[in-house]
Amino acid sequence: MNRRSFAVLGVVLGLLAGTVGPAAAHTMSESHSIWEINGTDVDLVMTIPVLEVQRIGSGAAMPSDAEVEAYLTERVYPSAGDQRCALIPPVETPAATPGFRKYDFTFRCPSPNDLQITSQAFFDLVPSHTNFAEIEDEATGAFTEQLFTHDLQSVAVSGDGASELKAASFLEFISMGMMHIFTGIDHMSFMLGLVLISRRVRDLLFVVTGFTLGHSLTLALAVIGILRPEAQYIDALVALTIALIGAENIGDGTHRPLPVAIGLGGILFVMALGRYFGLGVTLPTLLLVGGGIFSVSYLMLTGQMRDAGRVRLLVTLVFGLIHGFGFASNLLEMKLPASRLAELLVGFNIGVEIGQVTVVLGALLVAWLLVRARLAIPRPLFTDIAAAFLVGEGLCWFVERSVTLG
Repeated sequence: MNRRSFAVLGVVLGLLAGTVGPAAAHTMSESHSIWEINGTDVDLVMTIPVLEVQRIGSGAAMPSDAEVEAYLTERVYPSAGDQRCALIPPVETPAATPGFRKYDFTFRCPSPNDLQITSQAFFDLVPSHTNFAEIEDEATGAFTEQLFTHDLQSVAVSGDGASELKAASFLEFISMGMMHIFTGIDHMSFMLGLVLISRRVRDLLFVVTGFTLGHSLTLALAVIGILRPEAQYIDALVALTIALIGAENIGDGTHRPLPVAIGLGGILFVMALGRYFGLGVTLPTLLLVGGGIFSVSYLMLTGQMRDAGRVRLLVTLVFGLIHGFGFASNLLEMKLPASRLAELLVGFNIGVEIGQVTVVLGALLVAWLLVRARLAIPRPLFTDIAAAFLVGEGLCWFVERSVTLG
């Protein structure tokens, strides 16, 4: 890639910057439901990650159980024919795994015939949300699984019009992985930052290889249950990688990595002190100190190397682990059927790889077209602007995801 290619990538990243608002958590937006049907009675247990619960509130404060119950009652329910089943109070709040909330609803339907279940929650907040549903008819012993998505929010479970429910196909899992990339502005920012600093096709191959290895290792560790990372930590670390790749671009462009490394590492060490003194930092002190040491070491190492392509394989491998675990951890905590878990993770990882390659090739194609049209800006100027944007964007999200005020 020549200098013009790098320059016009600035236009691409600049357009991306114009679309950035507050970033949602990078982990997959999802919830889990268990429906037990016994004649005219339907019991529903909804398990929701705290990160999803936060979306319901109108402000910074965590919504109360009453607010969440009201939101779910309006959007998640069974019906018989054209009549919605009546909710039998109270709504119970059973104990849940840390990081999750659980709500138990009981409904009474006017008839056991023509039953349909509807799950519309969170699609108005996150169109890419997915609800993993397990449905059991206690009278017949039939057990089925269903993915509720923005395009499929209601399914029939009995009556002449019902068709046998099917779990999502392998292709649907691949589609979920692709959408996770295309709707993740933080991930695309990171990938475009890597494209920016990759001077040759070989460097891009290192990036893709590292990310692929990271996801493959994530799959293996998730399936056998060795690691169960905290989702909140994952989201904060994703934001840190964006700031890190931006800082590397600045150090590479100025040939002065030391001030950049001290600056980024210093922020993490200050946050570690904030955690120690109870100033609202939610990430563990050890994680912040370790992140600071890693950031300083990585930036100094790449800043002193003429060819840091192989080192970037390592950092993209780490990012692949972080990103993949963010998705896998929630599924494992929700205890989805093990018979489908491996298939889901494989399909999702394939979709992520397709989405990643599409983003990289799409950016290069746009850059090539702009070069052909003789649209270019000086590469040093663009690198400084784009890298500064990445650092600011990443640090903003990192603080947002790791500091709680009040």
